Amino acid sequence: MTLRLGYGTNGFGSHRLEDALRVIADLGYDGVALTLDQPHLDPFDNALARRTAAVRQVLDQLGLAVVVETGARYVLDPWRKHEPSLVSDHGRERRIELLTRALDVADELGAEAVSFWSGTLPAGTDGAAGWSRLCDGVSRVLDHAGRYGVPCAFEPEPGMFVDRLDGVLELAERLGRPDLLRVTLDVGHVVCNEDEPIGEIVRRAAPLLANVQLDDMRRGVHEHLEFGEGEVDLPETLAALVASGYRGLASVELPRHGHAAPVVAERSLHALRGALARRAAEPGPVVVSR
Repeated sequence: MTLRLGYGTNGFGSHRLEDALRVIADLGYDGVALTLDQPHLDPFDNALARRTAAVRQVLDQLGLAVVVETGARYVLDPWRKHEPSLVSDHGRERRIELLTRALDVADELGAEAVSFWSGTLPAGTDGAAGWSRLCDGVSRVLDHAGRYGVPCAFEPEPGMFVDRLDGVLELAERLGRPDLLRVTLDVGHVVCNEDEPIGEIVRRAAPLLANVQLDDMRRGVHEHLEFGEGEVDLPETLAALVASGYRGLASVELPRHGHAAPVVAERSLHALRGALARRAAEPGPVVVSR
């Protein structure tokens, strides 16, 4: 078994979406992590249904699997990045609308999951209020997901209210372990923000893992880097994912590299394939704990 590798459209922001999909497919990727945003696939476009159908046709022609990402920076507010969120003081309904629209799009595209996160708790808001807001919003999103059976993959994001895997697992417990609530794991975030090694985080996340983002990072610095520029042990990370039995997409997440997207995407795929080959040639088991 090996990984199915994808690339994120948020790293192709200077390309038309159809052109980006063709480049990604031509390079040899298996799928795409498609961020709903303008000008690619605007979730608030009046022609969203027609546009989604056209994108589905291209994906099918190219044989690309897809997950839907919802981390567009200014799709809801042109002034405030990632606002409003599920834990904001005001405007949470707008975020829920975005996420339910994302589920509609995911169903039309045949997507494997919709990925999202908590948002940043406003200053002066206590944790109890944050959990109340988050549980209410996620419950409503899951209700909508139940129409389609699309997994909702929740991502722990550095600096946000839920910033580590433990927070996602707590969310699942608070909501009664709903079947459609899963996990998005960004391997760079593990190095940046988790206390446990990548193998242990993958092992703990594995039962709920529905989406993986691939990048490099340094400890304590939330900056998406190309492979080899940070502290992620790529062969060990990929081997841990394979050993866990993960079967979803593992997509490169380099949102600030659009200025050289085709070159970076090609370089990334070469690094990933090389890391998989090196780890496969090494004897011994994958280390999954300290």
